Amino acid sequence: MGERTVIPFGPQHPVLLEPLHLDLVIEDEKVVKAMPSWGFVHRGLEKLAEKRDFIEFPFVAERICGVCSHSHGMAYTQAIEALMSLEIPVRAKYLRTILAEFSRINSHLLWLGLLANALGFESLFMHCWKLREKILDIVEETTGGRVIFGACRVGGVNRDIDAPTLARMSRLFTGMEKGFREIDGVFRKDYTVQKRLQETGALSRADAHLLGAVGPVAKGSGIPCDMRRLGYSVYNELDFQAVVETEGDSYARTSVRIKEIFQSVGLIQQAIAKIPAGEVSMKITGLPPVGEHFEMVEQPRGEAVYYVKGNGTRFLERFRVRNSTFANIPALLKILEGCELSDVPMLILSIDPCISCAER
Repeated sequence: MGERTVIPFGPQHPVLLEPLHLDLVIEDEKVVKAMPSWGFVHRGLEKLAEKRDFIEFPFVAERICGVCSHSHGMAYTQAIEALMSLEIPVRAKYLRTILAEFSRINSHLLWLGLLANALGFESLFMHCWKLREKILDIVEETTGGRVIFGACRVGGVNRDIDAPTLARMSRLFTGMEKGFREIDGVFRKDYTVQKRLQETGALSRADAHLLGAVGPVAKGSGIPCDMRRLGYSVYNELDFQAVVETEGDSYARTSVRIKEIFQSVGLIQQAIAKIPAGEVSMKITGLPPVGEHFEMVEQPRGEAVYYVKGNGTRFLERFRVRNSTFANIPALLKILEGCELSDVPMLILSIDPCISCAER
């Protein structure tokens, strides 16, 4: 056994947009063990539930994360609606679903751009974000926001989307398909990308299951873990299957995200074709929520679990979120073991970490 050294990685690093600190125990150029440190950006958002009206709280929940803001607002409002036994208008469910899939495309294009930049493909990075801008433009037009959508409210959504705009949203992807195919061709067929990602950071199906991996990390290891299959909102009325790869390496996790972009396009077009007319919100009447409820949704990064507990007042007694980055940290530590030191930034990026999500 060679001499071992402890090298600090983060919280400041070009690959890390948010602060994650790892102490890497290395032997020569091999990582033997990785030990994480947390707590750099704790914001006390869960505590705010005790001081903000439950009707107003979606605005706080959405600010847990920018890229996943819509799915956070969607999870919170669905939890409160379940707690209060509210059946929101069907059109509102469709609009939430459409925007959730736009959010997924936005998140995956953002991540692919960051991956391209980390690989040294600056033009590919610009191409990914050029496509992402078209997604954000239509989201801004329909919701008023580019980062925080602000679409969800307890009882439905804040604004409707008219039929001509929905049709234009569906047609948008016809012009974007060529761009999606181009980035798919580079990420999955380019020799340099393959050499950096294939057989790097492999996570077996058994380890992914044992360590509780979620989202593309689990799907890349052959586990069809997709909370949308539970049928929340209107996913039970749409035709799709979980995207799965079996290799378990960084290349597989990248392939899952690329394929999910095409899947999201199909889901949006299905939802637009089926969306009924009607109201998009309902008036909230009756007593404030009492009891407790768990809600699970599939965010772009994977499963998020929401727990809410009401005590019959305007303020929740407890609000707790288990997000996908937090769930994937044990898997990250596993895939770092035995890797080359030079591959550490790429492997951290491969789980698509969001530290502000994990430290609420």
